[in-house]
Amino acid sequence: MNKRFGYIWCLLLILSGLGCNPEARWETKDVEISIEVNTLSACFVECTFSTTKDAYFLISITEARDDYNPMDANNQKQFMTLAIDSANVDYLAWRNALLKDGEFNIAPFASHALQYGTTDHFFTGLKQNTDYWIYAFVVDPKTLAPCGRLFLTPIHTAPSSTVKVKFDYRVKGFWDYCYPLDSTGRINTHYPYAGLTHDSAELVESGTSPQEVFENWLELKREFPYQEHAFFGVTAVENDGLDGHAAFMYGHTYYTAITGLDGDISSSVVYKFVWTGDDCEFYFTDTDSTNILKKGVW
Repeated sequence: MNKRFGYIWCLLLILSGLGCNPEARWETKDVEISIEVNTLSACFVECTFSTTKDAYFLISITEARDDYNPMDANNQKQFMTLAIDSANVDYLAWRNALLKDGEFNIAPFASHALQYGTTDHFFTGLKQNTDYWIYAFVVDPKTLAPCGRLFLTPIHTAPSSTVKVKFDYRVKGFWDYCYPLDSTGRINTHYPYAGLTHDSAELVESGTSPQEVFENWLELKREFPYQEHAFFGVTAVENDGLDGHAAFMYGHTYYTAITGLDGDISSSVVYKFVWTGDDCEFYFTDTDSTNILKKGVW
Protein backbone atom coordinates (compact mmCIF):
# COMPACT_ATOMS: atom_id res chain seq x y z
CA MET A 1 0.00 0.00 0.00
CA ASN A 2 2.80 2.43 0.78
CA LYS A 3 4.26 2.09 -2.73
CA ARG A 4 1.12 2.34 -4.84
CA PHE A 5 -1.26 4.00 -2.40
CA GLY A 6 -2.19 6.84 -4.76
CA TYR A 7 -2.17 4.91 -8.02
CA ILE A 8 -5.62 5.95 -9.24
CA TRP A 9 -5.22 9.61 -8.34
CA CYS A 10 -1.72 9.80 -9.84
CA LEU A 11 -2.98 8.20 -13.07
CA LEU A 12 -5.68 10.85 -13.36
CA LEU A 13 -3.07 13.58 -12.86
CA ILE A 14 -0.89 12.07 -15.58
CA LEU A 15 -3.78 11.83 -18.01
CA SER A 16 -4.83 15.43 -17.33
CA GLY A 17 -1.24 16.56 -17.95
CA LEU A 18 -1.21 15.06 -21.43
CA GLY A 19 -3.15 18.08 -22.68
CA CYS A 20 -0.18 20.38 -22.09
CA ASN A 21 1.27 20.71 -25.60
CA PRO A 22 4.08 23.20 -26.35
CA GLU A 23 2.78 23.40 -29.95
CA ALA A 24 -0.63 24.65 -28.79
CA ARG A 25 -1.69 28.24 -29.44
CA TRP A 26 -0.19 30.57 -26.86
CA GLU A 27 0.17 34.29 -26.15
CA THR A 28 2.77 36.22 -24.19
CA LYS A 29 1.42 39.78 -24.31
CA ASP A 30 -1.42 41.39 -22.35
CA VAL A 31 -2.29 38.18 -20.51
CA GLU A 32 -4.00 38.53 -17.13
CA ILE A 33 -3.88 35.68 -14.60
CA SER A 34 -6.56 35.16 -11.96
CA ILE A 35 -5.73 33.37 -8.68
CA GLU A 36 -8.77 32.14 -6.74
CA VAL A 37 -8.29 30.55 -3.30
CA ASN A 38 -10.87 27.78 -2.87
CA THR A 39 -9.78 26.06 0.36
CA LEU A 40 -7.31 27.37 2.92
CA SER A 41 -6.37 25.37 5.99
CA ALA A 42 -3.38 24.92 8.30
CA CYS A 43 -0.97 23.12 5.97
CA PHE A 44 -2.50 23.25 2.51
CA VAL A 45 -4.30 25.56 0.11
CA GLU A 46 -6.32 24.75 -3.01
CA CYS A 47 -6.36 27.32 -5.79
CA THR A 48 -7.77 27.86 -9.27
CA PHE A 49 -5.63 29.68 -11.83
CA SER A 50 -7.09 31.04 -15.08
CA THR A 51 -5.88 33.31 -17.88
CA THR A 52 -7.60 35.86 -20.13
CA LYS A 53 -5.78 34.42 -23.17
CA ASP A 54 -4.31 31.02 -24.04
CA ALA A 55 -0.87 31.10 -22.45
CA TYR A 56 1.74 29.05 -20.65
CA PHE A 57 2.40 30.17 -17.10
CA LEU A 58 4.31 29.17 -14.00
CA ILE A 59 2.62 28.82 -10.61
CA SER A 60 4.18 28.39 -7.19
CA ILE A 61 4.06 29.40 -3.55
CA THR A 62 6.70 30.75 -1.20
CA GLU A 63 6.83 31.90 2.39
CA ALA A 64 6.39 35.66 2.61
CA ARG A 65 9.27 37.94 3.60
CA ASP A 66 9.07 41.20 5.53
CA ASP A 67 12.27 42.56 4.00
CA TYR A 68 11.41 42.00 0.34
CA ASN A 69 8.54 43.05 -1.94
CA PRO A 70 8.38 40.96 -5.13
CA MET A 71 5.71 43.29 -6.57
CA ASP A 72 8.12 46.20 -6.61
CA ALA A 73 8.92 47.14 -10.20
CA ASN A 74 12.65 46.66 -9.59
CA ASN A 75 12.17 43.19 -8.10
CA GLN A 76 9.61 41.51 -10.34
CA LYS A 77 11.99 40.43 -13.15
CA GLN A 78 14.50 39.04 -10.66
CA PHE A 79 11.78 37.22 -8.70
CA MET A 80 10.30 35.60 -11.83
CA THR A 81 13.71 34.60 -13.21
CA LEU A 82 14.61 32.95 -9.91
CA ALA A 83 11.29 31.07 -9.92
CA ILE A 84 11.97 29.73 -13.42
CA ASP A 85 15.49 28.69 -12.41
CA SER A 86 14.12 26.82 -9.37
CA ALA A 87 11.50 25.07 -11.51
CA ASN A 88 14.19 24.12 -14.02
CA VAL A 89 16.37 22.61 -11.28
CA ASP A 90 13.43 20.45 -10.20
CA TYR A 91 12.73 19.51 -13.82
CA LEU A 92 16.34 18.49 -14.49
CA ALA A 93 16.37 16.29 -11.37
CA TRP A 94 13.11 14.64 -12.51
CA ARG A 95 14.40 14.15 -16.06
CA ASN A 96 17.74 12.81 -14.83
CA ALA A 97 15.99 10.17 -12.71
CA LEU A 98 13.91 9.02 -15.71
CA LEU A 99 16.96 8.86 -17.97
CA LYS A 100 18.73 6.69 -15.39
CA ASP A 101 15.71 4.38 -15.45
CA GLY A 102 16.05 4.01 -19.22
CA GLU A 103 13.11 6.20 -20.24
CA PHE A 104 13.27 7.78 -23.70
CA ASN A 105 10.04 9.75 -24.13
CA ILE A 106 10.37 12.49 -21.54
CA ALA A 107 8.19 15.59 -21.47
CA PRO A 108 9.92 18.92 -22.16
CA PHE A 109 10.08 21.64 -19.50
CA ALA A 110 6.97 23.42 -20.78
CA SER A 111 4.79 20.32 -20.53
CA HIS A 112 6.20 19.27 -17.17
CA ALA A 113 6.60 22.54 -15.27
CA LEU A 114 4.22 25.05 -16.84
CA GLN A 115 0.43 25.33 -16.76
CA TYR A 116 -1.88 25.95 -19.70
CA GLY A 117 -5.53 26.94 -19.40
CA THR A 118 -7.63 26.87 -16.24
CA THR A 119 -5.77 24.92 -13.57
CA ASP A 120 -6.80 23.62 -10.15
CA HIS A 121 -3.81 23.06 -7.88
CA PHE A 122 -3.03 22.05 -4.29
CA PHE A 123 -0.03 23.39 -2.39
CA THR A 124 0.71 21.13 0.58
CA GLY A 125 3.39 20.94 3.26
CA LEU A 126 2.80 24.51 4.43
CA LYS A 127 3.53 25.80 7.93
CA GLN A 128 0.66 26.58 10.26
CA ASN A 129 -0.23 30.20 11.08
CA THR A 130 2.21 31.53 8.47
CA ASP A 131 2.14 34.14 5.69
CA TYR A 132 2.66 32.92 2.10
CA TRP A 133 2.64 34.35 -1.40
CA ILE A 134 0.86 32.39 -4.12
CA TYR A 135 2.07 33.65 -7.47
CA ALA A 136 1.88 33.12 -11.22
CA PHE A 137 3.30 34.68 -14.37
CA VAL A 138 3.34 34.02 -18.11
CA VAL A 139 6.35 32.20 -19.60
CA ASP A 140 7.43 31.87 -23.21
CA PRO A 141 7.60 28.04 -23.61
CA LYS A 142 10.34 28.27 -26.23
CA THR A 143 12.75 30.75 -24.61
CA LEU A 144 11.61 30.04 -21.01
CA ALA A 145 11.69 33.77 -20.34
CA PRO A 146 9.12 35.45 -18.07
CA CYS A 147 6.62 37.64 -19.92
CA GLY A 148 4.53 40.48 -18.58
CA ARG A 149 4.02 41.14 -14.90
CA LEU A 150 3.86 39.09 -11.75
CA PHE A 151 0.47 38.11 -10.27
CA LEU A 152 0.55 37.49 -6.52
CA THR A 153 -2.01 36.65 -3.83
CA PRO A 154 -0.99 36.76 -0.14
CA ILE A 155 -2.51 34.19 2.25
CA HIS A 156 -2.18 33.31 5.92
CA THR A 157 -2.53 29.66 6.91
CA ALA A 158 -4.79 28.69 9.80
CA PRO A 159 -3.33 27.85 13.23
CA SER A 160 -5.04 24.45 13.09
CA SER A 161 -6.90 22.38 10.52
CA THR A 162 -10.16 23.87 9.27
CA VAL A 163 -11.23 20.58 7.66
CA LYS A 164 -12.63 17.61 9.54
CA VAL A 165 -12.00 14.26 7.87
CA LYS A 166 -12.08 10.64 9.03
CA PHE A 167 -10.66 7.67 7.17
CA ASP A 168 -12.55 4.45 6.45
CA TYR A 169 -10.51 1.53 5.16
CA ARG A 170 -11.44 -1.59 3.21
CA VAL A 171 -9.53 -4.77 2.40
CA LYS A 172 -10.99 -7.03 -0.30
CA GLY A 173 -8.72 -9.83 -1.46
CA PHE A 174 -5.45 -8.33 -2.66
CA TRP A 175 -6.98 -4.87 -2.93
CA ASP A 176 -7.17 -2.24 -0.23
CA TYR A 177 -9.00 1.08 -0.35
CA CYS A 178 -9.01 4.31 1.63
CA TYR A 179 -12.05 6.58 1.89
CA PRO A 180 -11.56 10.11 3.33
CA LEU A 181 -15.00 11.14 4.60
CA ASP A 182 -16.36 14.51 5.73
CA SER A 183 -18.78 15.02 8.62
CA THR A 184 -21.75 14.02 6.43
CA GLY A 185 -20.12 10.76 5.32
CA ARG A 186 -19.34 11.96 1.80
CA ILE A 187 -16.00 11.49 0.08
CA ASN A 188 -13.74 14.51 0.55
CA THR A 189 -11.56 14.98 -2.55
CA HIS A 190 -9.94 18.20 -1.30
CA TYR A 191 -7.95 17.00 1.69
CA PRO A 192 -4.33 15.73 1.50
CA TYR A 193 -3.41 12.53 3.29
CA ALA A 194 -0.95 9.65 3.28
CA GLY A 195 -1.03 5.95 4.11
CA LEU A 196 1.43 3.20 5.02
CA THR A 197 0.99 -0.58 5.40
CA HIS A 198 3.46 -2.83 7.21
CA ASP A 199 3.67 -6.61 7.58
CA SER A 200 4.21 -7.28 11.30
CA ALA A 201 6.52 -10.19 10.42
CA GLU A 202 8.93 -7.77 8.73
CA LEU A 203 8.86 -5.50 11.77
CA VAL A 204 9.61 -8.41 14.10
CA GLU A 205 12.48 -9.50 11.85
CA SER A 206 13.95 -6.00 11.83
CA GLY A 207 13.64 -5.73 15.59
CA THR A 208 11.58 -2.55 15.32
CA SER A 209 8.29 -2.11 17.14
CA PRO A 210 5.25 -1.16 15.05
CA GLN A 211 4.64 1.76 17.39
CA GLU A 212 8.10 3.19 16.73
CA VAL A 213 7.76 2.75 12.96
CA PHE A 214 4.43 4.55 12.72
CA GLU A 215 5.28 7.28 15.19
CA ASN A 216 8.45 8.09 13.22
CA TRP A 217 6.51 7.98 9.95
CA LEU A 218 3.82 10.31 11.26
CA GLU A 219 6.41 12.75 12.56
CA LEU A 220 8.09 12.85 9.15
CA LYS A 221 4.73 13.42 7.48
CA ARG A 222 4.01 16.30 9.81
CA GLU A 223 7.37 17.94 9.09
CA PHE A 224 7.74 17.09 5.38
CA PRO A 225 4.30 16.47 3.82
CA TYR A 226 5.53 17.10 0.28
CA GLN A 227 3.11 17.35 -2.65
CA GLU A 228 4.31 14.13 -4.29
CA HIS A 229 3.43 12.19 -1.13
CA ALA A 230 -0.09 13.59 -0.76
CA PHE A 231 -3.18 11.76 -1.98
CA PHE A 232 -6.74 12.99 -2.45
CA GLY A 233 -10.10 11.27 -2.67
CA VAL A 234 -10.52 7.48 -2.81
CA THR A 235 -7.33 5.51 -3.40
CA ALA A 236 -6.97 1.84 -4.25
CA VAL A 237 -3.96 -0.48 -4.37
CA GLU A 238 -3.56 -4.07 -5.57
CA ASN A 239 -1.12 -5.80 -3.21
CA ASP A 240 -0.43 -8.80 -5.45
CA GLY A 241 3.38 -8.76 -5.63
CA LEU A 242 3.48 -7.73 -9.29
CA ASP A 243 5.57 -4.86 -10.69
CA GLY A 244 7.99 -5.12 -7.77
CA HIS A 245 5.37 -4.34 -5.14
CA ALA A 246 4.80 -6.25 -1.91
CA ALA A 247 2.00 -8.82 -1.74
CA PHE A 248 -0.38 -9.71 1.06
CA MET A 249 0.61 -13.12 2.47
CA TYR A 250 -1.74 -15.70 3.97
CA GLY A 251 -1.92 -15.65 7.76
CA HIS A 252 0.22 -12.53 8.14
CA THR A 253 -0.83 -9.65 10.39
CA TYR A 254 -0.83 -6.19 8.82
CA TYR A 255 -1.01 -2.68 10.21
CA THR A 256 -2.21 0.18 8.00
CA ALA A 257 -1.74 3.77 9.20
CA ILE A 258 -3.57 6.67 7.51
CA THR A 259 -3.08 10.31 8.41
CA GLY A 260 -4.19 13.71 7.20
CA LEU A 261 -1.44 16.11 6.18
CA ASP A 262 -2.88 19.17 7.83
CA GLY A 263 -1.02 20.06 10.98
CA ASP A 264 -1.73 17.38 13.55
CA ILE A 265 -2.38 13.65 13.89
CA SER A 266 -5.87 13.93 15.39
CA SER A 267 -7.35 12.28 12.29
CA SER A 268 -4.74 9.51 12.20
CA VAL A 269 -5.89 5.90 12.43
CA VAL A 270 -4.13 2.53 12.54
CA TYR A 271 -6.06 -0.53 11.40
CA LYS A 272 -4.97 -4.10 12.13
CA PHE A 273 -6.02 -7.19 10.18
CA VAL A 274 -4.94 -10.75 9.41
CA TRP A 275 -4.96 -11.52 5.71
CA THR A 276 -6.70 -14.85 5.06
CA GLY A 277 -6.68 -15.11 1.28
CA ASP A 278 -8.05 -13.55 -1.86
CA ASP A 279 -11.63 -14.09 -0.68
CA CYS A 280 -11.24 -12.16 2.58
CA GLU A 281 -12.98 -8.85 3.11
CA PHE A 282 -12.79 -6.30 5.94
CA TYR A 283 -14.22 -2.82 6.40
CA PHE A 284 -12.90 -0.51 9.12
CA THR A 285 -14.13 2.83 10.44
CA ASP A 286 -12.37 5.19 12.85
CA THR A 287 -13.96 3.37 15.80
CA ASP A 288 -11.97 0.28 14.74
CA SER A 289 -8.64 2.06 15.00
CA THR A 290 -6.22 0.38 17.37
CA ASN A 291 -5.57 3.80 18.98
CA ILE A 292 -2.01 2.65 19.36
CA LEU A 293 -0.65 6.12 18.78
CA LYS A 294 -2.75 7.53 21.60
CA LYS A 295 -2.44 4.66 24.09
CA GLY A 296 1.06 3.55 23.25
CA VAL A 297 -0.05 -0.09 23.32
CA TRP A 298 0.13 -2.51 20.38
